Amino acid sequence: MRKSILPSEIMKSFVRLLFSFSFLLILFPADAQRKLASYQKYINTYSALAVKHQQKYKIPASITLAQGLLESGAGQSQLARKSNNHFGIKCHSDWKGRRVYHDDDKRGECFRKYKKVEDSYEDHSRFLTERSRYAELFKLRVTDYKGWARGLQRCGYATDKGYANKLIKVIEEYELYKYDSKGGGRSVKKAAAGPVIRRTVYKKGGLLYVYAEDGDTFESVAQDTGFKAKQLRKFNEVPAGFPLEKGDVVYLQKKKGKADKPDYTHTVRSGESMHSIAQEYGIRINNLYKMNKKDPAYIPEEGDVLKLR
Repeated sequence: MRKSILPSEIMKSFVRLLFSFSFLLILFPADAQRKLASYQKYINTYSALAVKHQQKYKIPASITLAQGLLESGAGQSQLARKSNNHFGIKCHSDWKGRRVYHDDDKRGECFRKYKKVEDSYEDHSRFLTERSRYAELFKLRVTDYKGWARGLQRCGYATDKGYANKLIKVIEEYELYKYDSKGGGRSVKKAAAGPVIRRTVYKKGGLLYVYAEDGDTFESVAQDTGFKAKQLRKFNEVPAGFPLEKGDVVYLQKKKGKADKPDYTHTVRSGESMHSIAQEYGIRINNLYKMNKKDPAYIPEEGDVLKLR
């Protein structure tokens, strides 16, 4: 005779299963968990326009898209839906167009109103190119989205002290940096053919790594170090197409679960992401989230103190 299972036992098993599943989601977040359909729809709708503006105004398409996503709530904010203002640009004394009033830092602030979304994109590009306080940004490479993000915060585009880090998280999570190359911003270094070319390999805390050179890709680094590009992307926890900048650390083996002594904590700086912090200390990203009891939606804000071990 088959042993019967009590309802209480079934419930206990169900709870254990649910807990295990939830724990796995936190540790191993899938793209479907992180990415919002509304964000992807916005990107699909306006990416071509952002690339067009990069070609015309030399503003990274990734920055334009990230600002549009954040400032307009992926086009769903009241200001975006009723006034086609996707970048939160206020009236200012030189604005002669239509206007609308919303509560922001203060009550009843004046914001610009546009006939169509394209006008908002055009005004955003002109807003950045025609104001002297943003002039320093145009000295940066159009592929340097991190520099642009830090610069926008430093120049006062937004009062949020976490603004740069939010832009970077959106750009990396939705791979918006790919659109910067479509805008003609980067001359990619091709992998050399033939035998392996030696690079200087460094070692810190038992981890082997090299520094990216100007124009590098994971393919060119792989060719020069005898690895496959897929292996290097796995070690460094990035998707295909992730850009490298000169001086970036590229690990040649799997990163650790925690930082080496005496690195116990890290104080977040402007323009950092969980990935860049993990790279700095050679820690796997999931471990960094876990040690700090953060979920994948967390955006490190300037001044936050994160545990490293």
